Amino acid sequence: MQEAELRKNFRHFENEAHLLLGRYESAVKSRTVTLKQTYEAIQGLSNNQDDLFRMSLRCVENGLYKAAYVMSFSAMMDYLEEWAEENNFSKLRKARPKWIFKDIEELRDSRAEYAIIEAIHAAGFFCKAVKKGLHGDLSIRNECAHPTSFFPDLNMSLGYISDLLGRIKTLNSKRGI
Repeated sequence: MQEAELRKNFRHFENEAHLLLGRYESAVKSRTVTLKQTYEAIQGLSNNQDDLFRMSLRCVENGLYKAAYVMSFSAMMDYLEEWAEENNFSKLRKARPKWIFKDIEELRDSRAEYAIIEAIHAAGFFCKAVKKGLHGDLSIRNECAHPTSFFPDLNMSLGYISDLLGRIKTLNSKRGI
């Protein structure tokens, strides 16, 4: 066998081994490959959202699982708020005419995430099922941001991040992105 062919075969074997071993938390190197795949899934986001998701993955790499939940949900909220900001919040202002705010920062400072999700749903950005899912994601984030008996592990954290990235991908298709 030629050296190039041996290298190719070894890389193929290594990739397959990582896919199999990555299912087990004790296979640290293989879990790194799984993280790499999640890093590659971060596409089509704003710089801020990309940074927040990357920070959440760095938290996972360092065993800071609760922090990973908080960072990744921050990215999700940034995504939703930026989407609502399109056309100077026209749909959101129509859905919540009593809300007074001049920009995205003022919206974030004046309203809780739960209320913002409710308003974005009321503005017609997504269906009731997505709203309920986002409320569930927020509830889990809250368990991580406050003292609770919830202690996620590596797999749970990666799953949460992957779920949020999947939700964004689905919402992007609705937006035509």
